[in-house]
Amino acid sequence: MLTGYRRRILIEPIPGQVTAELEDDYHRMVVTLTHKDGIATTVSSEMKRSPWTLCPGAMAQLAGTYTGQPLAGFARHGDKTQNCTHLHDLALFAAAHAQDSAATAYDIFVTDPVDGLREARLTRNGESFLNWQLEGEKFLVPAELAGRSTSELGDWIAGQDKTTAEAARILRWAGRIAHGRRLEIPAGLSATTYARSTCYNFQPDRAAGSHRRPGADIDFSQPGAEPMADRAEAFT
Repeated sequence: MLTGYRRRILIEPIPGQVTAELEDDYHRMVVTLTHKDGIATTVSSEMKRSPWTLCPGAMAQLAGTYTGQPLAGFARHGDKTQNCTHLHDLALFAAAHAQDSAATAYDIFVTDPVDGLREARLTRNGESFLNWQLEGEKFLVPAELAGRSTSELGDWIAGQDKTTAEAARILRWAGRIAHGRRLEIPAGLSATTYARSTCYNFQPDRAAGSHRRPGADIDFSQPGAEPMADRAEAFT
């Protein structure tokens, strides 16, 4: 059985409101936007599971960043590094899908490296959508990307339709987060151990006061475990 990193994202719009939720090895988070005339009237969030003790402060940061902003401008507004990157992404997903008539469900799996080789797969609404094969960070498959690094996808993504571009960004980000499975991060470890200024928690003014939560990590590649198991029907 292949082991690896799993993430699920569920985006659910209804008139005047949209909710986006994710769960992976390290997080379970939710963002809900209410909106009127293309403007976000409220931005609420929940951290059902977060890896660092000061992560929850990012919920107020997100509300301050996006409340009152035009949904169409979410991607251009707000510094991602000043927010929780995962709440930030969920807010952008919610804004992008606010006018949809149906939910969108992503199921992502990035295999652990075997002799330096990995597969990164994304299913959208129960159907296989992207399947990448990588050696380190270099693409082997698909052929149109062969030889490129995952950090060299900007122009390719820009040339894709909206649905493919969103899926590619999600899978590329998942491939980066998957590297965390190689790290041993004990409970109580100071956030100053890692690079600063990459997100809300790692900003210099708070990193020293933030520590790794006990029980933060779940290995969803183990038999019987799956992210967002309580919403599993949405991913089939």
